[in-house]
Amino acid sequence: MSDSTIHPTVQCPTCGGPSLFAPSNAWRPFCSQRCKNIDLGAWAAEAFRVPAQPPQDNEYGDPRKED
Repeated sequence: MSDSTIHPTVQCPTCGGPSLFAPSNAWRPFCSQRCKNIDLGAWAAEAFRVPAQPPQDNEYGDPRKED
């Protein structure tokens, strides 16, 4: 029985191509080491930041500031 009959094929998050989601695929969920490295580079460049509002002054109880 082959890996493709036991494990599903998923869409690679980087290129959108097919990727075998199995222990035999060392780069899962990516289809290749290249796609995995592209994704890692995007994380390092902070391309996947979550938008947030900056904290307001003394919002977290900074003891150096008076209320």
